[in-house]
Amino acid sequence: MKIVGLITEYNPFHNGHLYHIKEAKRITGADTAIVVMSGDYVQRGVPAIMPKRLRAEMALKCGASAVFELPVCYATGSAEYFALGAVSLLDSLGVVDYICFGSECNDLDALSHIADILIREPHDYRILLKNNLKKGSSFPAARQNAMLEYTKNPAYASLLNDPNNILGIEYLKAMKKLNSPVSPFTIQRKGSHYHDKSIDAGRFSSASAIRSLLAYSGSAISTEQMGGSFENTSFSSILGDLEEQVPSSCLALLKDYHRVEYPVYQNDFSLLLKYKLLNKTPDTLPRYMDVSEELANRICDRLDNFFNYKQFAELIKTREVTQTRVNRALLHIMLGTKKNDVEEYIESGRHFYARLIGYRKDNEKLISHISKASPLPLLMRLSEQESLPAIGQKMLRNDLLASNLYMSVVTDKYKTAFQNEYKQGILKV
Repeated sequence: MKIVGLITEYNPFHNGHLYHIKEAKRITGADTAIVVMSGDYVQRGVPAIMPKRLRAEMALKCGASAVFELPVCYATGSAEYFALGAVSLLDSLGVVDYICFGSECNDLDALSHIADILIREPHDYRILLKNNLKKGSSFPAARQNAMLEYTKNPAYASLLNDPNNILGIEYLKAMKKLNSPVSPFTIQRKGSHYHDKSIDAGRFSSASAIRSLLAYSGSAISTEQMGGSFENTSFSSILGDLEEQVPSSCLALLKDYHRVEYPVYQNDFSLLLKYKLLNKTPDTLPRYMDVSEELANRICDRLDNFFNYKQFAELIKTREVTQTRVNRALLHIMLGTKKNDVEEYIESGRHFYARLIGYRKDNEKLISHISKASPLPLLMRLSEQESLPAIGQKMLRNDLLASNLYMSVVTDKYKTAFQNEYKQGILKV
């Protein structure tokens, strides 16, 4: 059996994701696809629009054989941490032959060349990067300019302008650092650009556009507007617009769980975040991932002007610090993700369990295969956590707290029964 691994967020699942699963199997010749997916929070530093089990169910109904949860410290990290966490988890399952990721350029050799430069960090490149940072550029802009100046190749530098290319480079870096035997493949991203906020005339709108459309549901419980060219309309009209953009099985789930489990936004966590910030000082905030001393001071200086989560994140953004970096920093503070903890996880082996969210019943033998091949405990029931090492238990507690906070917000917003992580079973489709 040949197995391809996919690194995903599915926020939410759409036709582009279905294409990715099918094309990944086709170009690799794999029989089955295993997914590592972010849980209830995603890499750009915000809560997912819908709970992880709902997103996992969509993936399983559309061809994924099993979905594993990426621990929250990696899922909400920078592209480098996200990639290292996801690649190392797939690698540690012991059964994955290939990793296939989407990219704007579809040029594995070029992406691999840039990955090599970023791993080696030649002296001249480091000087160029430092000089660009001193000019006040954000890190992504400084890195892109340094790559242009170092390689003298505008094509290479332009690859660092697109989000899927950047993640692809980080996946390749992680595979090289880990000396992974897994073979990389890339496929061309199809349809709209990652950041497009309008529904595509074809069948491949971006997740951003679909989230924007779902925000315009004509509902009083909408807590933020996400942009895009939509008018306030009924949810039935929105479902009609999505018929060509998401698989039919996903459309049915979107209909069944609307205003039951989703949509969820940053601003739904406003009071949770402010409570956390009120308990912090400029001295304590830099303990958290992505929080510099300068950002800590800026957070505390402007806390009196906190009105809601999204507004405050925009308020403390600067030219040197991207909005995504600010979003991640605030999320790390809210979830308690500390630098020392993440460093300890990485130094101690990165993963201490593989937490299965769900699998297809017709691929049950795959789960048995993984349990035998992987050096990691396959965590099927939380009652098994006592067998984990202390550091693994600490990582798992952070994951459980993050999920329970998310579901607490869902419960409060939609007046539905609270779904405690300890009582959640494995999803079987």
